[in-house]
Amino acid sequence: MGIFKIEGGASLKGEITPQGAKNEALQILCAVLLTPEIVTINNIPDIIDINKLITLLGNLGVKIQKNGPGSYTFQSDEVNMGYLETEAFKKEGGSLRGSIMIVGPLLARFGKGYIPKPGGDKIGRRRLDTHFEGFINLGAKFRYNREDHFYGVEAPEGLTGAAMLLDEASVTGTANIVMAAVLAKGITTVYNAACEPYLQQLCKMLNSMGAKITGVGSNLLTIEGVESLGGCEHRILPDMVEIGSWIGLAAMTKSEITIKNVSWDNLGLIPNTFRKLGITLERRGDDIYIPAHTNGYEVKTDIDGSILTIADAPWPGFTPDLLSIVLVIATQAKGDVLIHQKMFESRLFFVDKLIDMGAKIMLCDPHRAVVMGHNFESQLKATTMSSPDIRAGISLLIAALSAKGTSTIQNIEQIDRGYERIDERLRAIGAKIVRE
Repeated sequence: MGIFKIEGGASLKGEITPQGAKNEALQILCAVLLTPEIVTINNIPDIIDINKLITLLGNLGVKIQKNGPGSYTFQSDEVNMGYLETEAFKKEGGSLRGSIMIVGPLLARFGKGYIPKPGGDKIGRRRLDTHFEGFINLGAKFRYNREDHFYGVEAPEGLTGAAMLLDEASVTGTANIVMAAVLAKGITTVYNAACEPYLQQLCKMLNSMGAKITGVGSNLLTIEGVESLGGCEHRILPDMVEIGSWIGLAAMTKSEITIKNVSWDNLGLIPNTFRKLGITLERRGDDIYIPAHTNGYEVKTDIDGSILTIADAPWPGFTPDLLSIVLVIATQAKGDVLIHQKMFESRLFFVDKLIDMGAKIMLCDPHRAVVMGHNFESQLKATTMSSPDIRAGISLLIAALSAKGTSTIQNIEQIDRGYERIDERLRAIGAKIVRE
């Protein structure tokens, strides 16, 4: 297990470029299974979760060629479906939650798809019902082996379009259903579909391959099935969660940082949510400029003067992946903030580590925490801590960079799952961080 040693309390300065979006890459990579033709994908992040999925595709028989940093070519003309029934697949597929999205493409193209119960972050229950109910609506037969926690769907006669109303606006569920429906017979309508930018990117990529998807960007998608899809070239958007992480880092360390090429038009509520916390950020072309907050930042109350509440919601609401960052930033704000994490019941449990560092946080229940900001009058104290998941891990790293003294973060593989060469990139702007 690796660790980070972080000497905190220093201001940083410079430019940082966000990696390709992890959550988009997981969807896009699975879509290469829909065609036997060549698909080239650019701006793929070099992180553990994505590299695991690329390895899984290779073991499935997908031909993979690395063209350069972040650029790969895939060809799925000789997929080995027998691999899905091996013990190696049960172990490999179960280590990565994103692997669930291979099921839709395989079901659409080969008439069957299997997956072990996926792993990933330990942030509470993450149901898969939306995925499989969608496949069943398209005519697939579902089975589940409780002993092995192994899921399967089969449709040897092919899928048929259907109208469906999703029980939740699941991003991965919507992606899986869309990838299955593009090769189904007839028309599929998906209401209460997720509509975040990464899902829009998937739909645009599929349309460039010959799919017929309308309503992209709305919560009502209409998919007219086609017989086959062709190849394409696609570029992944910058990672909005990483962009939010760098905004938080700049504020907490009173640093002057420019975040390059952020794709502003796809950031939604993110800039304004950070502005509510009192953080100044400027749009300069397609970059975000954050000046050094030498006098701190003051939380804006609601119009009636009540405590500011920041909650997550399906897009275009605020992404749950940034609530951990917001919580950490709030520890040094002037004012109080109520954090309401609606989607996952275990994601706030890392706050005890921040309390150990001197933060004033009251955990109300598994979903809500009130943060009473220090206004930098009392600096966080260095400590030793362990990263429980990707987003809590980066939040603790930001806290350590702002704290007085040298902190140790254990289990940094969790951070590496979502952030590319993070220690190298932070050192480039002046952070004192060492990987051991």
